[in-house]
Amino acid sequence: MPSKSSARLAALTVAAVCSAVSGVVLTAPAHADGVRVHDVQGTTRISPYAGQQVTDVAGIVTGVRDHGSSKGFWLQDPEPDADPATSEGVFVFTSSAPKVSAGDAVTVTGTVSEYVPGGTSSGNQSVTEITRPQVTVVSSGNALPAPARIDARSVPDAYAPAGDAAANNSVNGLTLRPKKYALDLYESLEGMNVRVADARVVTATDPYTELWVTVKPHENPTRRGGTVYGSYASQNTGRLQIQTLGPTADFPSATVGDTLAGATTGPLDYTQFGGYTLVASELGTLRAGGLERESTHRQSSRELAVATYNVENLDPSDGTFADHADAIVHHLKSPDIVSLEEIQDNNGATDDGTVAADRTLGKLIDAVVAAGGPRYEWRGIDPIDGQDGGEPGGNIRQAFLFNPARLSFTDRPGGTSTTAVGVEKVKGAARLTASPGRIDPADAAWRNSRKPLAGEFVFRGKTVFVIANHFASKGGDQGLTAQYQPPVRSSETQRHAQATEVNAFVKDILEAQRNARVIALGDLNDFEFSGTARLLEDGGALWSAIKSLPKSERYTYDYQGNSQVLDQILISPSLRRPGAYAYDSVHLNAEFPTQISDHDPQVLRIRP
Repeated sequence: MPSKSSARLAALTVAAVCSAVSGVVLTAPAHADGVRVHDVQGTTRISPYAGQQVTDVAGIVTGVRDHGSSKGFWLQDPEPDADPATSEGVFVFTSSAPKVSAGDAVTVTGTVSEYVPGGTSSGNQSVTEITRPQVTVVSSGNALPAPARIDARSVPDAYAPAGDAAANNSVNGLTLRPKKYALDLYESLEGMNVRVADARVVTATDPYTELWVTVKPHENPTRRGGTVYGSYASQNTGRLQIQTLGPTADFPSATVGDTLAGATTGPLDYTQFGGYTLVASELGTLRAGGLERESTHRQSSRELAVATYNVENLDPSDGTFADHADAIVHHLKSPDIVSLEEIQDNNGATDDGTVAADRTLGKLIDAVVAAGGPRYEWRGIDPIDGQDGGEPGGNIRQAFLFNPARLSFTDRPGGTSTTAVGVEKVKGAARLTASPGRIDPADAAWRNSRKPLAGEFVFRGKTVFVIANHFASKGGDQGLTAQYQPPVRSSETQRHAQATEVNAFVKDILEAQRNARVIALGDLNDFEFSGTARLLEDGGALWSAIKSLPKSERYTYDYQGNSQVLDQILISPSLRRPGAYAYDSVHLNAEFPTQISDHDPQVLRIRP
């Protein structure tokens, strides 16, 4: 998966291009008088007044946003109607810094618009706004409407209604049922002043001054304070993003398991990145949960320790080598094999045709030695310039580190960036035609994506086949809060093809040698319950060993309040004997505001 920062920058670029056409266009009369805020909002996600001018819509200003590209203020009617489906708040888009303050009583004349953050191609829901406003301040210093409480009792357990099949599965035209569906509840509060209390942090503060909390602390909790994402059919409804209307310097640097103690209050917005967002005018006090970075156990002399670690676009110009070395030596306990993902070429994002990564890997190896670890050797294959995706110019690829004092690598010539590695049977045993080698690099499954790297290792006289993977990212998938329910996961088509290729290659090894020891690992960009995982496991060729952990520990990544699995280590049947393996997801990155990677490394210890 691309880093959160790079994915966000790309999406912001798309949003800028789409902003002029991101409204929902509806045919409507040209003018409407005497409407209230709840009339503007209506009982569905789309305003019945979209496209119309409305006159003298009255309310109290509950929050002002005078920064960023979406300047404006939130207006709330202090006299609500009796319909829980109709929000009493609305955002007034002013384009420049508003000349109102919280507590002002105002009337607004303007045009109702449905703005889609990220553009209509994103699949996001729209935000009902009043645009091109004429604002009249009637009085100042008024009390704000009491905030609506969002808590475990008010948020339904069901996440979203099924979309209307006649509208391409959109929920936009469906009448809101806020007592039945969490997304309907949040939509019925769009633009209103809301409150959460004593909310536990489930995604750490990120560089964009935002974090995620849960109002349902008992909903699929991890043992470290997060919320596990364990099924497409069972969403975590208590997750909510928190931003601030105040100075970003005052925003708390929170870790998973911390708590925003007391009240966090502000308007409920809907944003491009994460959907429903409480934009706080009042932030709770950060109460630390004391979470610490994990370390695994060191392998015994008879155990082979194999790790996968996404080092997030590592190149020689980065300042994270000592930190990565510390992670490998002191937290992963110097595994015998480390499959590295996102190793960039020797000059990183400079796009000048460089593809070699010997300086990148050499600098990491030297840092490991300086941290007290072994002097690893490395193996890898340079990609063709610009053909493996990732950051332009970076030429990311997988590479093996291995400790030559503990095991050996079987070098067999012939592996190139364009040559497909094969499997042959020699004296009753499987072996690779090239080691290292790449799996079918010309196949369409790997277009603009990383090609799997296969290699043979020998530990205590036994051959172990290791396949390092970095599957296609989730870029382009619709978010969980999309207007289309269920959301479309378009990116998984390529991952399914990739999983099918890797599974077929493993079956070739097992056909040549039924009891062959095979490990397929890496950043698979998909969940242990996903179709990608099922295709990798097809026919019993492999099994995802993270499923040996309790559900509260099954995660490697933290995204939008969901602790989830993206990195996996899968093993063949001969390695799955009872007591023959141990798995550890080593939580040292994903839960913390300071990260050297957004992925947690994984370690498997086996007795081949």
